[in-house]
Amino acid sequence: MNTETGKQTQRPAVSPRGLGATIARADDAGLMRYRADSAEALYMPAQSPEWAQAWALGASMAGESADIVIIRVADGQRHITSFLCEVVRQGPFKVARFLGGSHANGNFPLRARTEFAVSSQEIVSAMTEAARRERPDIDLLMLERQIEKIEGLDNPLLAYPHRPSPNVSLAVDLDGGFDALLARSSGKRKRKQNRAQVRRFESAGGFRRMAATSRAESDALLDAFFAMKKVRFAKMGIHDVFAPAEVKNAFRELFGAATAEADPRFVMHGLEVGGKLRAVTGSSRIRDRLICEFSSISEDELTDASPGAYLFYENIQEACQEGLSVYDFSVGDEYYKRLWCDIETVQFDTLIPLTTKGRMLAAGRVALAAAKRTVTSNPRLLAAAKSLRRRIASLGGQ
Repeated sequence: MNTETGKQTQRPAVSPRGLGATIARADDAGLMRYRADSAEALYMPAQSPEWAQAWALGASMAGESADIVIIRVADGQRHITSFLCEVVRQGPFKVARFLGGSHANGNFPLRARTEFAVSSQEIVSAMTEAARRERPDIDLLMLERQIEKIEGLDNPLLAYPHRPSPNVSLAVDLDGGFDALLARSSGKRKRKQNRAQVRRFESAGGFRRMAATSRAESDALLDAFFAMKKVRFAKMGIHDVFAPAEVKNAFRELFGAATAEADPRFVMHGLEVGGKLRAVTGSSRIRDRLICEFSSISEDELTDASPGAYLFYENIQEACQEGLSVYDFSVGDEYYKRLWCDIETVQFDTLIPLTTKGRMLAAGRVALAAAKRTVTSNPRLLAAAKSLRRRIASLGGQ
């Protein structure tokens, strides 16, 4: 096996009870099998076949050689679970993490819809043996920001030792429809703000909310989003995680390809005022849930009119009209989310060291996560951290 190129022989690593695991490249054959397994499985958007295809194409279009692998666990011929991962270098370490890195949130691997008498420990043992046999270059399986259940069925790793993720995930219960939601969450103030925004936008040259229905429209919304985020991140002193070409390509493919679907799982929305895009959201839809994967606003003369708040209002109202049960703001605790949200979820991280180096890295990640939780759970510390970050950013621009 050539571990530099990531070529595998795909021999199943077998646990003592006969559970088998393989690690395969996410090439055409690997993705075809992954898609077949997904037809009888539960999963979240960042583990979907569409996500896999988009990130593979994104790297290829950027001239990068992405090391994307599928860790598949089966009991004989019966698929149990699969993990869609990318192998990346972090300093002297090699880490296998969910495909998309920090862009992959609310993770839940492919899991058979039916119950199975296989424990989390047995699944991890099979994965570990397969990784050590087929990919001895990997130091750590770093599976972060996972959710516990889907449709009442446990995440395959839920019973294995894990730690809470540093950042909470926030969502809105849409039970009863939009009027009932507003009755529970300062609806009078929200409606008043919405009416004021409409007047402001009309006086600024008219407005329209749009959903991308073609690849060209999706690309235009994404281009605006990337530009907005670049400005925003620079102002806040944050590294632009959307800057790499492979990331931009992946999202263009993901959302662009979805516009050809009758029932798209990924959709771009935008608010245009006076002929200019002022706010953009990118969302995924799975089962009864609409998930805001990312959002941005333009920093201009209409920023104080809160175009982002208007777009969220309309997106949430539409989700209610479509009969969805949850509008999910995903990971991150922000004030604008708290204005709506009544569901708070703590996701979890699973770290599985494969080497001595991997154990060192895992210990460091645990300490870092604990420090982050301390800051994010303390409003005063979080405000101070954000203020310091902005000051550093402003000094860098002088």
